Amino acid sequence: MRIAVLGATSLLGHHTARAVKSAGHELVLIHRPESRVGRLNYLEPECHAVERLDYVGLRRALKDIDAVVRCDDPFPQKPRRWQEEVASALDEANHFYAACLAAHVPRILYVGSSIALPRHPKGLPGHEGLFYEGMPRWRNPFLLTRWALDEQAREQARSGLPVIIGIPAMSLGEMDFGPSTGRLITAIGSGQMTHYVAGRRNLIDAADAGRGLLLTLEKGRVGERYLLTGQNIEMKALTERIAQLLGVAPPQPMPLALARGMAVLGRLRYRLSGEAPILDDVTVAFMVGGQFLDGSKARNELRFVAETPLEETLERTIRWFRANGYL
Repeated sequence: MRIAVLGATSLLGHHTARAVKSAGHELVLIHRPESRVGRLNYLEPECHAVERLDYVGLRRALKDIDAVVRCDDPFPQKPRRWQEEVASALDEANHFYAACLAAHVPRILYVGSSIALPRHPKGLPGHEGLFYEGMPRWRNPFLLTRWALDEQAREQARSGLPVIIGIPAMSLGEMDFGPSTGRLITAIGSGQMTHYVAGRRNLIDAADAGRGLLLTLEKGRVGERYLLTGQNIEMKALTERIAQLLGVAPPQPMPLALARGMAVLGRLRYRLSGEAPILDDVTVAFMVGGQFLDGSKARNELRFVAETPLEETLERTIRWFRANGYL
């Protein structure tokens, strides 16, 4: 199969591209002109540089593609109003889906986020059948953007596009340039993250997530969500173990209200001075927007099981960050 990956320079995109190549498929990368796509040259991909809003370029790049993975939803780089974040993300995705329709792409995988799922009403692990009744009340830009994109992907499937939704749990691993989710590790290591907000997470190795996304693309049912999960863990235990491996003092707990207040102050300071906040809306969302997750649907339908133990993921990720100057 000729499989295209959008966002291959991201953590999940890179590992998905690796999985595509390892499985013997023909790898095509569709990337922004300024992306550092050279990091993936070792995979010998076919590359197409296209701007996100370039419908004609996207349609041309998707010609004769058997399947496409869209995992290029960016992390907000600066504080913006949630309305701006949502509108921008939906606009980019609309151009992508329109190009897929015009190019007659047979299978489309949207890589979503577990934060788009509301918490289980009984406190049980979250699953694919959970949906918000209307818009989430928490006006967090990261949460609302991921929720809106999930709604959009399901609507596209209902309208006839062959869209499948793959939702990896919180992913850590090598190739996290930036970093993205690995910022949890670098912030603890640098002393920037001295506190955390209590919460529950599910953590998966990025390589396992990439393999799971390929399985979702190959075997998933159109219009369905699939959670790709690893190990459930409390934020307290996760931050303490990361700090132990780094040889630093562990972060201490702090109330959610205080974290939200600090994020608001950081946003105001950014507007006045241009100084990026240490604690922003994305960080708060990552700390408190999670829950334990149930991956039985992907296990039963796709035969997906995460293979990498959490301890190995943390140790290998920290080694990579050290080797690449992030720690």
